Amino acid sequence: MKRIQVVAAAICDSFENPKKIFATEKGYGNYQGKWEFPGGKIEPGESPEEALIREIQEELDVRVEIGPELGRVDYHYPEFHVQMSCYFCRIAQGNIVLKEASDAKWLGKDDLFSVDWLPSDRSLIKRLEEIMGEELLQ
Repeated sequence: MKRIQVVAAAICDSFENPKKIFATEKGYGNYQGKWEFPGGKIEPGESPEEALIREIQEELDVRVEIGPELGRVDYHYPEFHVQMSCYFCRIAQGNIVLKEASDAKWLGKDDLFSVDWLPSDRSLIKRLEEIMGEELLQ
């Protein structure tokens, strides 16, 4: 089975006291219409952080600052196995432009389950719900 290493960004409004998380709706492929944390594949020779900065620039036309890790996921899809590292990020420069996603939303703690998340991302939502509102960086 094909194994894919990816990184994802839980883009938040604040590292100190996150109240909103940015989610995107896939605009293409087998999982079109599902919601996810934006990100993508790690290219050969890239660190996870370099890949995340590049992917977010490509997908959303913004530069992000990377914060604490939200979590890691190993998930078996029927077509492949994904290993994902997801980091809290915040926008450091630019305004979001959706280049690949069909829709996007800023979600509060009470809205996290209002979208149909990709299965691999779903496992991080409960953790995110526990963290939101708490200080991430002391």
